[in-house]
Amino acid sequence: MQAELQRLVLKEQISEFFAMEADLLDARQFDDWLALLADDISYWMPIARNVASDDERHEFTSEGVDANWMDEGIDTLRQRVAQLATGIHWAEQPPSRTTHMISNLRILSVGPDIADPQTVTTRCRFLLYRNRLETEQDVFVGKRNDTLRREGDEWRIARREIYLDQNVMLAKNISVFF
Repeated sequence: MQAELQRLVLKEQISEFFAMEADLLDARQFDDWLALLADDISYWMPIARNVASDDERHEFTSEGVDANWMDEGIDTLRQRVAQLATGIHWAEQPPSRTTHMISNLRILSVGPDIADPQTVTTRCRFLLYRNRLETEQDVFVGKRNDTLRREGDEWRIARREIYLDQNVMLAKNISVFF
């Protein structure tokens, strides 16, 4: 019973962490969002491919091998935030209005144990709505796998895998963070 209670408390803490992260992104507080990331973060979004039902292992491009929508580390993410801060980023003038929604949060693993969680691997579903100008609307829907690592008293995102449910990008650009 104690382990179940600890798992529920941990899930609530992680849920609050992701809700706070979404609030930061929606408020365009990108420097504060960067502070949630580990210095060795891997931020990866493969491209989905239409494959035969018996070839599911090739449904998404491979990290570090194939072309991907994103395959970034902390330096690239910091550069993207710095570019947004200039006020002359063509894809973000005027800035996008976004709403990040996270649901179906599951804790997949906890290390070293539930009594002393130092790393947590999660899976969730997301919906990201973006509106720009009068007529530009984009909806990104998919699944996300995150690995969080405790650094001191805070959680940091050490790895993020983003799987879009679309294989053709309908948006004009991907200038948002997931």
